[in-house]
Amino acid sequence: MQIGLHHVSLPGFGVPEEQPTIPTAEYDDRARRLYAAADADWVVVYGDREHYANLTWLSGFDPRFEESLLLLGPGDQRVLVVGNEDVGYAPVAGLPAEVILYQPFSLMAQPRGSSPKLADLLRNVGLGPGVRVGVVGWKYFDQAEEDVQELPPFVPAFVVETLQRVTGAAPSDITAVLMHPAQGLRARNSVAQVAVFEWAAARASAAVLRVVRATKPGMTEFAAMGAMVYQGEPMVCHPVFASGNGQLIGLRSPSARRITPGDVAVVAVGYWGGLSCRAGLVTEEPDDDFFNTLVRPYYTAIALWYSTVKVGVSGDEVYQPITESLASAGLRPFLNPGHLTSYEEWLHSPIDEGSEMQLASGMALQCDIIPTPVPDGRFINCEDTIVLADDELRQELKREHPEVWRRIEARRTFMRDELGLQPGPDVLPLSTMPAYLPPYWLNNTLVCTVGE
Repeated sequence: MQIGLHHVSLPGFGVPEEQPTIPTAEYDDRARRLYAAADADWVVVYGDREHYANLTWLSGFDPRFEESLLLLGPGDQRVLVVGNEDVGYAPVAGLPAEVILYQPFSLMAQPRGSSPKLADLLRNVGLGPGVRVGVVGWKYFDQAEEDVQELPPFVPAFVVETLQRVTGAAPSDITAVLMHPAQGLRARNSVAQVAVFEWAAARASAAVLRVVRATKPGMTEFAAMGAMVYQGEPMVCHPVFASGNGQLIGLRSPSARRITPGDVAVVAVGYWGGLSCRAGLVTEEPDDDFFNTLVRPYYTAIALWYSTVKVGVSGDEVYQPITESLASAGLRPFLNPGHLTSYEEWLHSPIDEGSEMQLASGMALQCDIIPTPVPDGRFINCEDTIVLADDELRQELKREHPEVWRRIEARRTFMRDELGLQPGPDVLPLSTMPAYLPPYWLNNTLVCTVGE
């Protein structure tokens, strides 16, 4: 595969302004499907400020300062248990539910005298001896990860202990019903969800592009990051900006450090549904050693990724060509070469060595290939979001969200005609700079291409 550098202007694909929403009927359907798959009398979904994604996907509600529980019971009972401040915030939820105050979910020293104990609250809504409870935490153990076969769910211990005291039996961990990378309900997205994620991914990538174009020697990292023009979009992670001429700490937040000529720099911005990242050198003149030893083999792997991912291929069928390509240059992927994304940056990943799990229509994936080992003062990255869609989902998207479809088609055409990439018909790029990689930030229209 011939990887070169050419001056390529990035078209204005358009950055969506109006934010799509998930219909109430879809939230209702999600809650019913989870309850049906749980094989339990009650389902308890935990959420807090950091671990909000399962709750947000099910209800449209994300806890702000506090913890919360969503209880799903027989007869379509839905109860949202929140602290003091989230009582007023609960109306943002798209899933109709009874809101019950449980003040110990509030921050310390706030009022505590107006709500029942958690055990009494659970009994009041219908839990009791003999009731089977399934709990959704924020992640789960695979069988090979620990020696103990039955581990409690990833939620605060007092929630598990209270459920056991009320029902007389330990609750089961059903987190995989939502988060399994192949069968999980959240692994495949509806057309409405794809539109929501495209809004986020396009805006996050536009923010990253603004930072790359604005970065100049002499600026502080704070000043460079200010070019992202943050407008209040909900984030999946801390914004990243790191620079230097030594070992790069890739997840670092921006600082007052002043950028110097020849620095390596990395920027990442992620909103609910999409993240983009770019890394390169703060220089104008091409660096042949940097290009030949790192950029060329890395972009070869990126090109392979876009031509390999498609509906029906296994995770291993993506993993092997990427790792073999990087290995030819003495590199390897630091983590999985691609993963599911959602309301959190990393939901799970079907892409792994030996994985027989098949990629499916509706999966939102990050092209997330982190090369290692790299020498000090060198790094490269080109991370963006796609959705896989079969013909049925593509037609549905075209019919129900024509502007989203127009942007996606324009991005695909650009990737093929200008960058020389070969994404399959079921690869829908959501980034506003899809696979657009300038290795030299002061010459940021000089980008990697495939072909002569």
